[in-house]
Amino acid sequence: MKALVLAAGFGTRLRPYSEHTPKPLFTIAGRPLLDLLIRSLVDAGCEAVAVNTHHLHHRIAEWIDRNPYPIPVICRHESAILGTGGAIANMADFWDERPFLVINADVVTDLDWAGIYREHRRHPHPATLVLHDCPEFNTVSVDDRGCIRGFGANDASGEGKPLAFTGIQVLDPLCLQFIPPAAFFSSIDMYRSMIRAGHCLKALVRSGHRWHDIGTPERYRDACLEAMIPEAFQRAFGEPVHLEDVKRKPLSGDGSDRSWWRLRYEDRSLILADHGIRTSLETSEADAFVSIGTHLRDRGLPVPALYRSDTFSGLVFLEDLGDRHLQEEALRLRDDTDALAALYDEVIRILIRMSVRAAEGFDDGWTWQTASYDIDLVMEKECRYFLEAFLNGYKGASVSFASLEADFRRLAEGAVQDGEMGFLHRDFQSRNVLMTAKGPHIIDFQGGRRGPLQYDLASLLIDPYADLPEPVQNALQQLALKELQRHRPTDPQRFHRGYRYCRLSRNLQILGAYAFLSRQKGKAWFEPYIPIAVRRLKHSLSAFEQGTFPALGRVVKNL
Repeated sequence: MKALVLAAGFGTRLRPYSEHTPKPLFTIAGRPLLDLLIRSLVDAGCEAVAVNTHHLHHRIAEWIDRNPYPIPVICRHESAILGTGGAIANMADFWDERPFLVINADVVTDLDWAGIYREHRRHPHPATLVLHDCPEFNTVSVDDRGCIRGFGANDASGEGKPLAFTGIQVLDPLCLQFIPPAAFFSSIDMYRSMIRAGHCLKALVRSGHRWHDIGTPERYRDACLEAMIPEAFQRAFGEPVHLEDVKRKPLSGDGSDRSWWRLRYEDRSLILADHGIRTSLETSEADAFVSIGTHLRDRGLPVPALYRSDTFSGLVFLEDLGDRHLQEEALRLRDDTDALAALYDEVIRILIRMSVRAAEGFDDGWTWQTASYDIDLVMEKECRYFLEAFLNGYKGASVSFASLEADFRRLAEGAVQDGEMGFLHRDFQSRNVLMTAKGPHIIDFQGGRRGPLQYDLASLLIDPYADLPEPVQNALQQLALKELQRHRPTDPQRFHRGYRYCRLSRNLQILGAYAFLSRQKGKAWFEPYIPIAVRRLKHSLSAFEQGTFPALGRVVKNL
């Protein structure tokens, strides 16, 4: 048995994702669909596989070259796309006198290739098409002899209800006679010609199998979920689950565009983070989430376990750590400063440990924004963000970047030069710390990179969600210094100086983010925290000598 995988299409309904990756290389549970098809054909006893290519053909050829198979796998590039029928005819020199299998490359299925081939060999007809009942695609009519009579409303109808073509067929070489040479031609037109010539196209009807056409983003996502949910539960709990019994409940997110779900099966649950399908070949947020999360876990840090992921589809399955955030505990203990400080004591020790340990062996290639917290980042992602999103966008001011640029640069240089460098979480605040029976756990680490520890410390202490009292902040800042000194020599003056710069930088970023999310993203629940952040900003500026940030000080004074 030989087989042809039809892989030349443009994947039009999958744009923009198919503009950088051909549809056959979309992954299912981390493996390209083309690889899944070829491996299953090998397991079914296939002797050789051909793959026709056109759109992004070099990507498919490179994949096959990098992944040797135990049988010959050849690529045939079509400089002008030939259609499904033209592709079959273009492989005439590949076929021999035996029937051959043809499969659409966008099919995810567990159908038995060898069994289908055997069924074809049992009858005398030149073609066998595998059909099933799929209401969305039911257009193929079949007569009472099991012969296909038409492929749409304008064709002859059969006696039963229409069925759907799975994109899987076994053909005798006779079929090649019904395809014009070296021209674009549809296999459906070939079949219509064969019916008119009196041939029976045998319908092989299947049911109870897995089958997905991943031709749209929604169907692609469904195919990924169907494959990955049972695997994730198996890895997490060591027991299989029945997919139809897994309940899915959407969870509310914060500032991210990701969607979150709790998946529950009986008394077991997992969290699904859906980052969306990859939009470019660059490192994505999902890539960073998986790589950095795995690294933190390997370094012994308290982050959720990652059980299954596919960074092309953007799906990541995580340990369910519950819903109790540090924010809730901080607000509950607000009037008990001793208890509040004790609550944050453990979190700060984790922060210091994370900064030191996670910096060891950290790969800058894991990051999806910038490899480190540097002057350019502060200028663009903190200062300009504050100016454009908050001052001008939210407050309606008309402040030019040039008028504040000198102050912004002084701030950026101070935050970087006096920073105690290590691993930087970049959003280390109370809603990204979950309180569990096993202690605090850190989430949302995908923005991690190299940077100053003081920035994460400032993120935690000036966090408007928790609104820690100033005396508690001061005590915790001292605790952080002492804890860091246990790991490495640290100059207290430099530490505190760097903290002041990082606190101001983080404050600007917070206001930019809250303004953008509340007004541009329609997430109004961020807006009530803006007055707290403004109050914090004024306090952050007051920690510097008068005249350090003259232009910024004048602007902030009037807020």
